[in-house]
Amino acid sequence: MTRETLHEGWTLRAVPGPQVPPEVADAAVPATVPGCVHTDLLAAGLIPDPYLDDNENRLGWIGRTDWVYEATFGWRPGDDDRVDLVCAGLDTVATVTLNGTEVGRTENQHRGYRFDVGALLRPGTNTLAVRFDSPYRYAEAHRERLGDRPNAYPEPFNFIRKTACNFGWDWGPTVVTAGIWQEIGLHAWSTARLAGVRPLVTVEGDIGRVELHVEVERAADVPLTVHAAVAGAAVAVTVPAGERTAVATLTVRDPELWWPVGYGEQPLYDVEVTLRTEDGRKLDGWSRRIGFRALRLDTAPDAHGSAFTLHVNDVPVFVRGVNWIPDDAFPNRVTRQRLAERFTQAVGANVNLLRVWGGGRYESADFYELADQFGLLVQQDFLFACAAYPEEEPFRSEVEAEAREQVARLAAHPSLVLWTGNNENIWGWHDWDWQEALAGRTWGRGYYLELLPRIVGELDPTRPYWPGSPWSGSEEIHPNDPAHGTMHIWDVWNTDDYTGYREYVPRFVAEFGYQAPPAYATLRRALSDEPLAHDSPGMAHHQKAIDGDLKLRRGLDAHLPAPADFDDWHYLTQLNQARAIQLGVEHFRSHRPVCAGTIVWQLNDCWPVTSWAAVDGDGRRKPLWYALRRAYAARLLTVQPRDGGLALVAVNETGEPWQAPATVTRLTLAGEPRAKTSVDLDVPAYSSVVLALPAELARPDEARRELLVAEAGDTAERALWFFAEDRDVEWPAAELDAAVEPADGGQRVRVTARTVLRDLTLLPDRLDPSAEVDRALVTLLPGESATFLVCAGVPLDPAALTRRPVLRCVNDITRGAA
Repeated sequence: MTRETLHEGWTLRAVPGPQVPPEVADAAVPATVPGCVHTDLLAAGLIPDPYLDDNENRLGWIGRTDWVYEATFGWRPGDDDRVDLVCAGLDTVATVTLNGTEVGRTENQHRGYRFDVGALLRPGTNTLAVRFDSPYRYAEAHRERLGDRPNAYPEPFNFIRKTACNFGWDWGPTVVTAGIWQEIGLHAWSTARLAGVRPLVTVEGDIGRVELHVEVERAADVPLTVHAAVAGAAVAVTVPAGERTAVATLTVRDPELWWPVGYGEQPLYDVEVTLRTEDGRKLDGWSRRIGFRALRLDTAPDAHGSAFTLHVNDVPVFVRGVNWIPDDAFPNRVTRQRLAERFTQAVGANVNLLRVWGGGRYESADFYELADQFGLLVQQDFLFACAAYPEEEPFRSEVEAEAREQVARLAAHPSLVLWTGNNENIWGWHDWDWQEALAGRTWGRGYYLELLPRIVGELDPTRPYWPGSPWSGSEEIHPNDPAHGTMHIWDVWNTDDYTGYREYVPRFVAEFGYQAPPAYATLRRALSDEPLAHDSPGMAHHQKAIDGDLKLRRGLDAHLPAPADFDDWHYLTQLNQARAIQLGVEHFRSHRPVCAGTIVWQLNDCWPVTSWAAVDGDGRRKPLWYALRRAYAARLLTVQPRDGGLALVAVNETGEPWQAPATVTRLTLAGEPRAKTSVDLDVPAYSSVVLALPAELARPDEARRELLVAEAGDTAERALWFFAEDRDVEWPAAELDAAVEPADGGQRVRVTARTVLRDLTLLPDRLDPSAEVDRALVTLLPGESATFLVCAGVPLDPAALTRRPVLRCVNDITRGAA
């Protein structure tokens, strides 16, 4: 087997049409492969950056244009039985020709293709061309043929097997791509090759078992031998002449177990598979890294409804998750290093699961290899989101082909713990006025409840499948019933105050979120608005949510003082996002084990935008990230309303009991104690304890001038409870002393409070785009101090680091500048 990539020497040209701008119409553009049309045109200076200002609006013609990629390459004939052109990913409706002869056609971005081209190759120079038809024309033709289907957006993404969010979303740009988006090359082979290796890994007691399902493609009908090895175990299996499949089973005694991050280590083992002839000649090889771990999803009925609890190695894992969208609309820009940075940010926020959302892609080998290494669990949606999908041909066959390919491709990864059939489509059928509009037409039910569970059950029975997100386990129960399975909570963002999270005790909440703008430096890079305002043209264009600005304002009005200017608005909306999600997460975690997981919408962004993300489109951490780090801490102390009063809740997500003295004190804003209680915490592993607080603590003398402070022996941060909203609290004017000194890697800013300082936050990216800070949202009582480490590419002005708009707290807005 020899493999040769064909990634060099490509050019791109537009097929003539009235929509194509003159400067592009006659251009032969150098093309990057893997890549896409948008990034090639951008690199050639033929289009403006679609991520800046409203440039996106001027680039819609790209998705309505046909494009041709072309390259020449040299080839020398050998004695191979077969030469295949292997296309790992074509986006999307493609016709492939070699030396003027059609090799094949494709219409699915989410699967790979292999074409036998041996008879078409010529000694010397060969010409390979890939023509991509307009995705819009293809999708609209099928929509016309099959009849329209309900959709959350006025775009035809449900009529093409392509990344749905290319067509725009309430956080993403409309950039309908085309291109050779994954590897392409020639594979030459003889006798036989490994067409697929599917490892199914299980653990029972102290025995690890690797069942390797091997499929071969033949050019000769001779006996073959599959050799497999892992962790010192080895086996050889014969594939008789005429047979195409074999199963090689390996048993490993006392394997080191793979654990989610925070629960243990992530040992990985190399699996090696070789295909040989009967006389020992090597034909092909395959290798992956696997992990040994036992996996179980508990959905049993109980007194509260029915559970949704993930068990890894017989330990119930409280999922502290985030939703994951494509990290860039142009996937060739998402490097392994960039993924590693996001995963580092996720783990830094105490996240243990990423849900790969169904409007994006089946994530890359880099993504899953890194998840295995980091110990990040992964829930992978099949690619259906927020729309009714036709089940007629060609879609049913394409869906089956992509699902079979992806389930087999990802089977090796211990990080993958759940397949989900779709995002919100079963819920949509119930609640979004679809049924009358569908008039009996197909909408995807057959995929989610029949086809996909059958494929997962056949190809990878080691992993659970769940028909939808949300889904309650039965068609007899509403799909978003909080007492059963998984649910999404969106009424809070859309219509209700974020304290509405406390109205729910879900078994598992797979989506909930609250918006805020990106970091200031991100806005300044992306927008040329002068002056920058919450409703200036660029800000408005980079707010894709329906009535998003009004919803942000509604949230501010309910909780925080009125912003006087854009700087106030920016800080307060970011603060309100952090407050909303921290409140929700702490409430849900306080109901462990009835609630067994939360997946916040969302970790990341794909471009600069006001959104629900904790990390913005330029990779900067918003205040939400710091709030998540606290709310997702392995040991959480939180004050919660319970039964008309208040309770101290301690949540222990570690394998050791949490025993520590704790105090809860009612104080004035000046730091004067009014009441106090002490308790000894004794929280078993993987559980929570609720301690009702005495009435003298739960009932203030002056609600607008008091707070509760709860502290336990080893918690990094204390829990606070305020008796009034910030807009109503009688905050003193913020007074502080600040000192800046050099430190390894940056500067240390030490702030000492002379008055209470509420949610003190440093925003150093306002001074330099490279600047980051190690903590945020710190509340100090009079006399207390906090130290912030600021890291930047250059030293920052010490005076600027210690005043508005870089150093902020809530009470610098109510009573003047700090």
